Amino acid sequence: MQIKFIFIIFIGLWAKFIHAENTVIRPQLAPGYGILEFTAPKVGSYQLNKLGKAHNGRVLTTQKQSKELFDFMGDKVVLLSFIYATCSDVNGCPLATMVFHKIKKRLLKEPELAKKLRLLTLSFNPLLDTPEKMRVYGKNFQSKPLEWKFLTTESEKELQPILKNYQQNIQKIYNQQGEFTGTFSHLLRVYLIDKNKTIRNIYSVDFLHADTLINDMKTLLEGNHAVIESESNHVSLTTDDTKHNYQHKEYQTHSTALKQRQGKPANLLKNSLHPPLGLPAITFPKNNSQTREKIALGRKLFYDRRLSINNTFSCAMCHIPEQGFGSDEMATSVGVEGRTVRRNAPTLYNVAYMENLFHDGRENTLEQQAWSPLLAHNEMANPSIGYVINKIKQQVDYKGLFEAAFNREAGMETIGKALASYQRSLNAADSDFDRWHYGKQTNALSNNEKKGYALFIGKAGCNQCHLIHEKQALLMDQKLHNTGIGYQQSMAKSPEKQSLQIAAGQFIEVKTDVIKRVTEPKMADLGLYEITEKPTDRWKYKTPTLRNIELTAPYMHNGQLQSLEAVVDFYNQGGIANENLDSRVTPLNLSTEEQGELVSFLKSLTGNNVDVLVSDGLAAPIGEP
Repeated sequence: MQIKFIFIIFIGLWAKFIHAENTVIRPQLAPGYGILEFTAPKVGSYQLNKLGKAHNGRVLTTQKQSKELFDFMGDKVVLLSFIYATCSDVNGCPLATMVFHKIKKRLLKEPELAKKLRLLTLSFNPLLDTPEKMRVYGKNFQSKPLEWKFLTTESEKELQPILKNYQQNIQKIYNQQGEFTGTFSHLLRVYLIDKNKTIRNIYSVDFLHADTLINDMKTLLEGNHAVIESESNHVSLTTDDTKHNYQHKEYQTHSTALKQRQGKPANLLKNSLHPPLGLPAITFPKNNSQTREKIALGRKLFYDRRLSINNTFSCAMCHIPEQGFGSDEMATSVGVEGRTVRRNAPTLYNVAYMENLFHDGRENTLEQQAWSPLLAHNEMANPSIGYVINKIKQQVDYKGLFEAAFNREAGMETIGKALASYQRSLNAADSDFDRWHYGKQTNALSNNEKKGYALFIGKAGCNQCHLIHEKQALLMDQKLHNTGIGYQQSMAKSPEKQSLQIAAGQFIEVKTDVIKRVTEPKMADLGLYEITEKPTDRWKYKTPTLRNIELTAPYMHNGQLQSLEAVVDFYNQGGIANENLDSRVTPLNLSTEEQGELVSFLKSLTGNNVDVLVSDGLAAPIGEP
């Protein structure tokens, strides 16, 4: 009865807004509900470039059969959409279903063409959209000879890799009490996939229309002479978006354009006062207790581009929410006006627990740390503290906010405190590892991940620096170590030629002597030595947390290692030998299989709530100049 009621609601929404298939609809509705307001290009008269390979995953049919997504691809052209059955947004999931229904109706008049297309509707709410419910939901849409498969997954764990690989940013909506409301925030996307399992088009709300989808499908089937592979547009929908991938033509940025920034505010105060499973309680400074007003103000400052010298650069442009609150597209950061920064942007996840800040550990409180990037010439480039304070005071939208949060106006202390309060709310845990180790859920980790954990605390000895305690794990030791990376960077002889990037994904080989003649001398980086001036501290850098490590490539203080596999291989070889090499960095003698198991374990450390924090970041204002 529940599914029938859901279907009646959907039909009711459809009937309310659409009087007839070719009737012009209310302007607030998506174009797909009405007639196409322009003449669609003729079949085969345009190009559908290759947008990268489709991705696989384990799914369930309405008959409870476990299948791979690829089982439904390869023999036909496919239209793939992601929905959840109880969605009430008329421009969301119901739109995709309605457009598919229109396509089905039209292709029933062309049965030979209909046999060459398959519609796939995959739920991203496996908890409620069981195979039985998807069967009932899709029952009224079935008509031969067109195949329309309604799919779900066994669990969220099976679903997440699929959503991640198709860049489907699905956010659960929570109420003020932190309870899941049963609704989701998501950007509607529909994928056109050819017989070679290659994505040929991606449709959003504004471009999803039965006319254009049918023409695109016919172009793939009948107009192959016009379909080419464009090197400049050939991208891959992968979330392993590291600098290594950035050097290939398949690269696609793993960030969100400003016009597409859609998210939902989260309960950040709760995330501060009650951290997720696996993290200890946060110790707040006595002079900066955590409040909702301080977090909101710090969040506003963090994303405000007006806090830079020329109103173009915010904290979030190096610490990008959808890139692990770091920057996975560059080995080292780039500041205002493209100015080079020496080091990689570290993640801000769980920064509330860090006793030493920056890679060289030169600061010890977030309140103090906040001012360094604001004033650094190669970061936000403000000339003075007073300049920043006066600029904030002049902005109308900050009127009364500092007074509400601190009972006083904006100043050096209150700005630092506000930014620190927001950063202390970015706590991400409750990972598969936490559920297995602390939640005692025996099936939360796979066998490979469990083997990787055994290596982590045993043969590999990773837990010597990345600590795991009885009731919590920060997976760091709050210390600085010499692994040889800094030594190698400082002492290694420059190669005769270097790869020089001239555009996104475009590199050329240039002689090192030529590069030196036209660039500034590269600054030395001696790590902790620059703070203490003790020779034994040369090339020591802070131990990073391994929580959410899968999201924060590239790795090391200089972004030298592009993948977790490269990191494990680096330590397996015993680092880089030098006179100050940490005694714990020795060859591990791990087999290739063991290295893979260790990487699998590291990937299990991704927090279950990272999507909530990313969505919150995407909902923040950016400070228009």
